[in-house]
Amino acid sequence: MSIDSPFEVPERFNLAQHLLDRRVEEGLGEKVALRVDGADGSTREWTYREVSELAHRVGDVLRRMGVEPEQRVILAVADSAEYAGSLFAILGIGAVAVMVNPRLAQDDLAAIFEYTRASAAIVESEVMATFLAARGAGRYPRRLLTVRGAVDGFPALEEELAASSGDSPLEPTHRDDPAIWLFSGGTTGRPKAVVQSHGSFANTTELYARRALGYRASDVTLSVPKLFFGYATGSNLFFPFSVGATAVLFPEHPTAEILFEKIRRHRPTILINVPTMVSHMSQHPEAGLQDLTCLRFATSAGEALPVALYHRFKETFGVELLDGLGTAEMWHIFVTNLPGAVKPGTLGRVVPGFELRIVDEEGREVGPGEVGRMWVRGHSRALCYWQAMGKTMEAFQGEWYVGGDLASRDEEGYVSYHGRGDEALKVGGKWLVPAEVEGCLLRHPAVKECAVVGVADASGLTKPHAWVVANTTADAALAEELKAWALSRLDAYKHPREIHFSDALPRTHLGKVDRGKLRREGA
Repeated sequence: MSIDSPFEVPERFNLAQHLLDRRVEEGLGEKVALRVDGADGSTREWTYREVSELAHRVGDVLRRMGVEPEQRVILAVADSAEYAGSLFAILGIGAVAVMVNPRLAQDDLAAIFEYTRASAAIVESEVMATFLAARGAGRYPRRLLTVRGAVDGFPALEEELAASSGDSPLEPTHRDDPAIWLFSGGTTGRPKAVVQSHGSFANTTELYARRALGYRASDVTLSVPKLFFGYATGSNLFFPFSVGATAVLFPEHPTAEILFEKIRRHRPTILINVPTMVSHMSQHPEAGLQDLTCLRFATSAGEALPVALYHRFKETFGVELLDGLGTAEMWHIFVTNLPGAVKPGTLGRVVPGFELRIVDEEGREVGPGEVGRMWVRGHSRALCYWQAMGKTMEAFQGEWYVGGDLASRDEEGYVSYHGRGDEALKVGGKWLVPAEVEGCLLRHPAVKECAVVGVADASGLTKPHAWVVANTTADAALAEELKAWALSRLDAYKHPREIHFSDALPRTHLGKVDRGKLRREGA
């Protein structure tokens, strides 16, 4: 039985036309679409008409380079108008965008080149040397186009645009045509490419952004994660563009200081955040001096948001923080808290238009408060994992996406996250979810960030170890204090047997804690 959707995507459908060109057709051509901050402190505003014209000109450049529909194009550019214009251009001509972090290491890039067999790449000029070294003698990507200056004879986008007529009609794509590859946000192993369609992006934009959260034309959005991360692609580009709102972009790596300055300058109404930055902002020495009254709400996703961190942010800034859960396989958020209806410590309720089941190992739905594996379905389900038929068949079962996330649901329908099944630890014959221990440690005033993983002891038995970024002097006395803190608040088997102090937690390409690396360090 198919799930009914309150939103139907037409069979012939191009996402670039839906999100960008339609705003111009509606008479919003002169509305500010982007505010782009430069490294020199300047800000340039781009209207919807200007972004549309840029996208069509980039599309013309790509077509003249020989890029055809369904071919992959790597996009490795800092957050900017060029990023937005290039992404809409790729979608507009029916090609497939592969968004990557421009700061990836050479070996990671080389693996992506071989994996994607991209026809072309649009690359930030300052990282071009790494891209050329990664490509080496390989065949892919076949064509390279640089942004903000030519490098080693490769054409610069700016020069090619000057020669472009802008005559690049939209490709009449199908709603089920591939649009963007999203790399899965797993915390261990090499990421898989999740192939998502034009229709999938439109579905979640309508159901989650427009209907559930209520994005509106007067909104100004500001994001902590960069646009190559699907969470930000939606929240800070697709979602505001769907209603004619304004998105703020800046190229720098975000810090609490930078975010406070951007908030003072642009007065955003929606802040797209992640738990790590929620912590940094809340604990900043000047947090109490910040005026965040411009914000209607802030969202949080990417990692579990401990309840202590939610309260710390709310008490410090007076802003409601909407935690939610999404996956690359369903593109974006399908469970969320809503403005005025937040239940701290939960992910909120299922977004209307999606359906959630929580089941046991035999596939039977569990009762309220019981933990089980999460199944979700809706019209944002991915097409497949690229070159991974076995994993595709395991994860996509009919209409359902069956991931490794563990969850429970209470009598009111609020969903709580209990980590991933592949991160759960069996300690002394009992299951332990790292998020519970992490939440406990974060309530200690000396803990800024932490992560818990299982490490085998001398007998080969798994024991929980905690990696902690401390707010104060990190020494043996603090380690013992933290162990005692956890032991007094949790079942004995859950307390961390070892505390490792670190200046920063290692992160994956999507900014999540790299638990695999921590596990290797502890071995």
